[in-house]
Order: sequence, then structure tokens, then C-alpha cells
Amino acid sequence: MAPKTARARRLGFALRAFREAAGLTLEEAADEINSTRSTLSRYENAQTLISPATVRALLTLYRVAQDEVATAVQLAKDARIPGWWQSYSYVLDRRTLDFIALEADATGIANFEPSVIPGLLQTADYIRAVMRGAPHILTDPDVEQRVQARLSRQQRLVESEPPIFEAIIDEGALLRPVGGADVLTAQLNHLLKASELPNVTIQVVPLSAGYYRGTGGSLHILEFADPEDPILASVETVAGQLTLDRPADLRTCTKVMEQLRAVALSPDATRDLISRLLRKGH
Repeated sequence: MAPKTARARRLGFALRAFREAAGLTLEEAADEINSTRSTLSRYENAQTLISPATVRALLTLYRVAQDEVATAVQLAKDARIPGWWQSYSYVLDRRTLDFIALEADATGIANFEPSVIPGLLQTADYIRAVMRGAPHILTDPDVEQRVQARLSRQQRLVESEPPIFEAIIDEGALLRPVGGADVLTAQLNHLLKASELPNVTIQVVPLSAGYYRGTGGSLHILEFADPEDPILASVETVAGQLTLDRPADLRTCTKVMEQLRAVALSPDATRDLISRLLRKGH
């Protein structure tokens, strides 16, 4: 099963909207193309990739204009093109692959991390240390594969049309010597360098903020260029990455992120803090 990309989600939304505009239920539409209700539901929820031929058959049934049919068919073709992350499907779990696929299409990424440096800003040595502390014991080759996968994700930040990336980090993550003092020093220097990128904003929530909303765990919010794609949120659980798309959940996550921005230091004050930590040797 392919990861649920933003393109697949957008196609699913369109299929549902066209079906509902045609006044057909899932059962009625499925019967007309000799399919099943559950299969059609999976198409509309982007849980299963749909073939361009099936898209054409459905939209013909729904009496959709030919230009819109052509657009949807092309979207179905694009959704089937394997992303670079597919080559890591044997080392990364499905939830992680789904998240990476969505992240790859996002034009805006906001990430709060309470205990580690955000993955898109981690150095290779820092990633290795994080992976070696994972819940499951990994072999050295598995660790290296995960390091390369994360470094590949980071390439989006320096593409010709990179996403806007906003990182909010608890100060405790800047003090935790993940991988040892030398690894942390290199990591803090890397943060300063990354903060100079025009599309990257880094803010730190100081320890003086006390307990604040969001302290419980990491949070991602993804935004997409197409207005048809609503924002998505993702939280880290002991079982892996969990993607949220229900309106109530998204409202909660958005409010938490707003609160985090409010209690965090400004980008300039954050750079000053990181520089002081480096001078003091953490």
C-alpha cells in the first residue's frame, strides 16, 4: 500500500465531491463500475491508490466536465509516481512513510519538539544517537539507513522552492547531550547556521516559561499550497507518528502551536541563547 500523499488526498476529496454532486451513494456508484462500497470508500479516503482508468470511469458516471476529468486523471497518474522515501519502505514503518509523503508536499511545516532537536534540523551524528536510543534495538546498518532517510528529508529545506519551516524547541533539548558533548556542540552550531536560511525560523521556549501547553509531546502542523488540501497535524506516540485530520483535533493542535509561539523567545533572542550556551560549553 503506497503512502497517503497530498496528491492522493486531493484526488480523494475530488472524487467524493463529484459523487455527492451527482447525488449518488457509495453503494450506487460502486455498483455502476462493478466495484464495492469499501473499495470506493478507500479511494475517497486515499487509503488505496486508484488507477487513472477508474478515475475516468467514475467521473464519466458523475457527468463531470472533460477538462476536470483530464485534471483528475493526471492527478491519479502523479499520485502513483514513487517518492524517494519508497526506497526506505523496508526500514521505516507505514505511519512514518505516510508522514514523510505528506511532509514532502507541504508548503508550510511547523514543528514543536520538547526533548530533542527537530528532525529536519538534526546533524547526522545527532540522528545516529537518537536512533540508537529508539524503543527497538537497531542494527548498525538499520541505523545508517534511517540516518540517510532523515538527511534526505532535510534536503527540502534547501530546494529552489523550499517550504516555510518553523521550529519551536524546548530549551531542555538544547541542554540534553544527545550523543555526547561534542555531538551537541556541533548540533547547536548547526542550528545557528540553519536559522540563517530565509525559509527557516527557530524559536526556543525557555525553561523560565515553566509548564506550558504543548509540554506533553512533539507536534507537527503541515500546510499545503492547494486550498483543497486542509492542514494536517501529526503527533508522536509510543506507537509512532499519528496523523490527525479531524476538525476538532486540528483546532486543538493549532491553538497549542499558537500558545507555543507566544511563550517562545523571538528568533533573535533564540540565536543569542544558543550562542551563550556554546560559549559556556552548555
